[in-house]
Amino acid sequence: MAAASTEPPRLKQLLERDPYLEPFRTDFQRRYSLFYNHLKNIEQSEGGLDKFTKSYKSFGVNQLADGGIYCKEWAPGAEAVFLAGDFNGWNPSSHPYKKLEYGKWELFIPPEDGQSPVPHGSKLKVVIRAQNGALLYRISPWARYVVRDEDKVNYDWVHWNPPQSYIHKNPSPKRLKSLRIYESHVGIASPEGKVASYKNFTYNVLPRIKDLGYNCVQLMAIMEHAYYASFGYQVTSFFAASSRYGTPDDLKEMIDVAHSMGITVLLDVVHSHASKNSEDGLNQFDGTDSCFFHSGYRGNHQLWDSRLFDYANWEVLRFLLSNLRMWIEDYRFDGFRFDGVTSMLYHHHGIGTGFSGDYNEYFGLHVDEDALCYLMLANHMINTLHPECITIAEDVSGMPALCRPVAEGGGGFDYRLAMAIPDKWIQIIKELKDEDWNMGNIVHTLTNRRHEEKYIAYAESHDQALVGDKTLAFRLMDAEMYTNMSVLMPLTPVIDRGIQLHKMIRLITHALGGESYLNFMGNEFGHPEWLDFPRIGNNESYHYARRQFNLTEDDLLRYKFLNAFDRDMNKLEERFGWLASPQAYVSEKHESNKVIAFERAGLIFIFNFHPYQSYVDYRVGIETPGKYKILLDSDAGEYGGHQRLDHRTEYFSEQYPHNYRPNSIMVYIPSRVALVLHNVDIPK
Repeated sequence: MAAASTEPPRLKQLLERDPYLEPFRTDFQRRYSLFYNHLKNIEQSEGGLDKFTKSYKSFGVNQLADGGIYCKEWAPGAEAVFLAGDFNGWNPSSHPYKKLEYGKWELFIPPEDGQSPVPHGSKLKVVIRAQNGALLYRISPWARYVVRDEDKVNYDWVHWNPPQSYIHKNPSPKRLKSLRIYESHVGIASPEGKVASYKNFTYNVLPRIKDLGYNCVQLMAIMEHAYYASFGYQVTSFFAASSRYGTPDDLKEMIDVAHSMGITVLLDVVHSHASKNSEDGLNQFDGTDSCFFHSGYRGNHQLWDSRLFDYANWEVLRFLLSNLRMWIEDYRFDGFRFDGVTSMLYHHHGIGTGFSGDYNEYFGLHVDEDALCYLMLANHMINTLHPECITIAEDVSGMPALCRPVAEGGGGFDYRLAMAIPDKWIQIIKELKDEDWNMGNIVHTLTNRRHEEKYIAYAESHDQALVGDKTLAFRLMDAEMYTNMSVLMPLTPVIDRGIQLHKMIRLITHALGGESYLNFMGNEFGHPEWLDFPRIGNNESYHYARRQFNLTEDDLLRYKFLNAFDRDMNKLEERFGWLASPQAYVSEKHESNKVIAFERAGLIFIFNFHPYQSYVDYRVGIETPGKYKILLDSDAGEYGGHQRLDHRTEYFSEQYPHNYRPNSIMVYIPSRVALVLHNVDIPK
């Protein structure tokens, strides 16, 4: 940092771009001052951010070069701390930790004949003597590997120190300009009714992702979570890769193979809350209600039934920042999607609160500035130590500057999720007849974003796939998906409508909605049914906890059409890079015709959402004169369309202004069809 100023060095640029933020200058100054002081204290007390965030190499149980074991824990509420396990016959008192300052404890166990006294694969527990004298057997918060035997409820901590760990062979991909994200869950990534493995994902799913044209995979449910049906959002062991899919080395291999394919790998990181489990989680680790969390009411999330971190606590910052560092440096993740950011940013956690866009909603006492400061520190650390990494905020509130640099007073994220878009598509399909779709409202939802901040557009994610909700395909086609998806059956009006709108919705979201695109695995081909994990309510069934990729490989099923369209849509973006291009110019949003037309990345996108009206010689305004041809046609036979367009047709521009564009072309645009045209006079 250049100077100990309370004002962000580049706040002036932020306020010049958005003068409506000027009344909140002091809020930005206060937030940045908190961040700056934390950074300064870390430099003075811990030897710098680099050293501070490497704490995962000293906390927990770590192997030393001479074969000895060094153990360290933070348990401020403990009266005494011990290490027990297979190595000492589970003696709860033979290996006591030494008490240090600030609630820390350490233990050194010398090597035995040059060998580790704690063998690889042996079970361990930290034994806490609580203030009431009770002995509590706990898993270290820093544990790298935990497993659960089939006949047990709780997880066991297993010392992971194999003689030879997996060595990464491939460098991480360079930072991508256009992110096409495939949101994935390893455990459901198989047609079989079981928990799928890292190995399965490596050899069966990654090639599929590559073929579909996605260049980034976002992995959910990797951080260990005792309850499978939590979708990975009730984390119990923050430093452990989930063992239900395989070993840590299996995950490292999976990421390495992804890198060999040029695929960036992001981790869905959950630092917004933690599981309430105490036997195999962080809760009451030292026998108190606090430790890593706020005590009392403030430390509990009333909707999620989980614990809330105390982001003002020095050791919590050490724990969470080191956690990010470990996932990047040990596993080679290329960045993070931060879950539950809205819950972190506000003391009300977004519960019972609507966000209208009024700037007063984003500043004031209801903002948890300690949590915001943690996010600023996290992004600053990642950007400083690993500038090639990407961070994404899952924030429904729309907090201004969340995706602007910390030096401007922003949160430091690279992208935020455009969470209003899937909600809009659901509302349209549920509530409106096709004739009543509002073109202006669709365009407004897709373009209503802070254009100095990057957004990830998506038509649907895992949220819409979960039981209790419906995917777009299921909303559009519902029960007929069970009976009429065979090409041997007549194409019914319901299936026809569903297939055509599914393609159009995804393309317009992809091309108009943001600076990146996301799809949840299986939704690209209209995966039938919902997603439901084994639980008591469904008799522990895996029937809905799987992805039936095999449906796209059956030549007699219409799922192949949606799969092919998704692939070619992504490949076209890869060629022309519209996601990395400036915002689209929308020349038409015609309500009665149900036509939307826009230009982006030198391409012309035309959508006719009318359920039955086709248009011959429809004039579309364009910027650049020339000869145009069709690049992508949702009505093509390979996409399950009606093949009403001749792809050999050449469209010549006229110097005839239309819709505030200097030139125009005349096209045939059938009903429920999306077209992408390019100027063949401009090679690409």
